[in-house]
Amino acid sequence: MSNELLKHILFPSDLKKLDLTELPKVSEELRQFIIDIVSSNPGHFGASLGVVELTVALHYVFNTPYDRIVWDVGHQAYGHKILTGRRNVFNTNRKYKGISGFPKITESEYDAFGVGHSSTSISAALGMAKAAGFNKEDDRQIVAVIGDGSMTAGLAFEGLNNAGIEKTNLLVILNDNNMAIDPNVGALKEYLLDITTSKTYNRLKDDVWNLLGHLNKLGHKYRKLAQQIDNAVKTFLLKQSNLFESLNFRYFGPVDGHDVVYMTKILQDLKDIKGPKLLHVVTQKGKGFKQAELDQTAWHAPGKFDKKTGEIFKVKSDQPLPPKYQDVFGHTILELAKQNEKIVGITPAMPTGSSLSVMMKEMPERTFDVGIAEQHAVTFSAGLAIEGMLPFCNIYSSFMQRAYDQVIHDVAIQNLNVVFCLDRGGLVGEDGATHHGAYDLAYMRSIPNITVSAPMNEEELRNLMYTSQLPNKGPFSIRYPRGRGVMPKWETSMKEIPVGKGRVIRKGSDIAILSVGHVGNYVVEASKELAKSHIDIAHYDMRFVKPIDEKILHEVGKNFKAVITIEDGTIVGGFGSAVLEFFSEHDYLIKIKRLGIPDQFVDHGTPHELHHECGFDVEGIIKTVKSMVQPNILSNAG
Repeated sequence: MSNELLKHILFPSDLKKLDLTELPKVSEELRQFIIDIVSSNPGHFGASLGVVELTVALHYVFNTPYDRIVWDVGHQAYGHKILTGRRNVFNTNRKYKGISGFPKITESEYDAFGVGHSSTSISAALGMAKAAGFNKEDDRQIVAVIGDGSMTAGLAFEGLNNAGIEKTNLLVILNDNNMAIDPNVGALKEYLLDITTSKTYNRLKDDVWNLLGHLNKLGHKYRKLAQQIDNAVKTFLLKQSNLFESLNFRYFGPVDGHDVVYMTKILQDLKDIKGPKLLHVVTQKGKGFKQAELDQTAWHAPGKFDKKTGEIFKVKSDQPLPPKYQDVFGHTILELAKQNEKIVGITPAMPTGSSLSVMMKEMPERTFDVGIAEQHAVTFSAGLAIEGMLPFCNIYSSFMQRAYDQVIHDVAIQNLNVVFCLDRGGLVGEDGATHHGAYDLAYMRSIPNITVSAPMNEEELRNLMYTSQLPNKGPFSIRYPRGRGVMPKWETSMKEIPVGKGRVIRKGSDIAILSVGHVGNYVVEASKELAKSHIDIAHYDMRFVKPIDEKILHEVGKNFKAVITIEDGTIVGGFGSAVLEFFSEHDYLIKIKRLGIPDQFVDHGTPHELHHECGFDVEGIIKTVKSMVQPNILSNAG
């Protein structure tokens, strides 16, 4: 398909030169452009396809970047990026040193607010709207586009509640596609479904809106009458509409989010209405690509695929591949739940991503998808635990940051046996700084009562999960990375690991390396290479950051003058800091080098590229060891 119109659009100013009747063609070309690029350069897919027409209409009507558009969540924004100066570099999307997969204020003036997590748009947009008032910018329009499940989070309702009393000129667009990554859950989903399926309401509403358009043109007296009719229709025909109206928002909709011409006219009208407004737009995630429409979960971020046949390309290997850590979690929790009737599983809108779906399919009554609501997920788990249940609360590491107060206040202070399974620990790759699980080892180890652990492989993950559900273990955190482990044959019987007990992987005499988590496998590879240079390293897999194995640390302190710690987490306050604190407190004079994520936000790239950049891949470990061992050892090598 040729891009006859799109190729001339570098910025929204070019889009505005087109006639309204040309916008459907632009939308068609934009959708195909996204399909062409994402099929060969994997990224988020279905969400951006669903908002193509909305994106075109927004940039056609509003004067961006002066007018602010805040996208929530950010993976809806591919079309926005293409229309705002990044079409020619969109093939670098999510690649190392390329453009970000999410809006990013340092990347473009059109990206009004940086987003990667969900449900921040209304609060941020409200702040912008208030600032516009302070700055006497009464003509500036502020738009929050919230969708893909984001409205299920408490922060969104906090923003709505505050915005309703501020009387600011704010437009909230609710992109209702009934999906996050998995289908939406909860009462809000049912409420929105009631609105969109009320044929009587929608038919009469259209008739009344046409009447209101005429009345508004007749003067002040009729405008007042129009408002009274509008309110009466909504109250009489659909009492549920009071949800938004009761928060002092003018509610408009639902409207077809794939009719770009109609959307453009509506947005133009809404620009002239002052105060907080909510436009309910109904879209289809994956719109325009048949397979993505039929299986919206699988096509949220499908990887490489054939854009003609829809075949998703799988990784091929002559050898059996190790499973993904999250799949090991999914099968193990089901196995444990069959043995322990107290075990329940909780996830905030990520059953497929976390593989809790494995248990959910077989034990739906004992698994809970609570929506994009991490704070609620933790306190809900605390409530279950206090009544004797054993909740496994599965949350991505970077998302757990949003529930930190609940971990302290509701779980740790009460010393409740909640097991936190933190998926995506460490540098996750192409999603970048907003999604890297860089801080959980540091923020968890600072909390009293909690056990903080990280497995080096799949077998260790299973053993830690088994250990965590034994009696009287209290709050228990297990973090593991995104992606595959190292053991093709991992279905071993489970056993208890003594809490706070590490293990010796390799004995040596020249230097000690203390690792925690999956990166210990890098040390194993590095030790083989270092042995060729006659450098003999000792390797300890500590397994626990808290309580830390003091017996091993005393052994290392007495026998080594140089130590390297390695973790896939921030070096500020993390595992390496725990080791450093111990040696200092016990007066061991040891040269210590901490490897991990530096004190900065790391951008996107493949995990291998990012580990290399941060210096804790195999090559980085070898380089660090050689820089620390005694010169006479190196001189004797070879």
